[in-house]
Amino acid sequence: MKMVTVYGRAHCHLCEVALATIEGFRPEFQFEIEKIYIDGSAELEAKYGEQVPVILIDGKPHDFFRVDPSRFRKAIS
Repeated sequence: MKMVTVYGRAHCHLCEVALATIEGFRPEFQFEIEKIYIDGSAELEAKYGEQVPVILIDGKPHDFFRVDPSRFRKAIS
C-alpha cells in the first residue's frame, strides 16, 4: 500500500486544502496518509518551512503548496 506523507503546519489553510484534496481520493485508491507538523522542529522547519504543504508519495517528493489532482491520481494509481 502506498504511503502519502504531508508535511505541514498547524492552522495552515493550504495544508488543510491539500489534505482535503488527498482525502478525496481515498474512496478511489488505497493508500495511507501520514501527517507531520513541522512546527517546533528546527530540522523540519529548515527543510520544508517555506514550501508547506509538502507531499511525498512513498518517501519521494511529489508536490508542494498545492496538490495537482490529475498528477496525484497518476502517481497514486
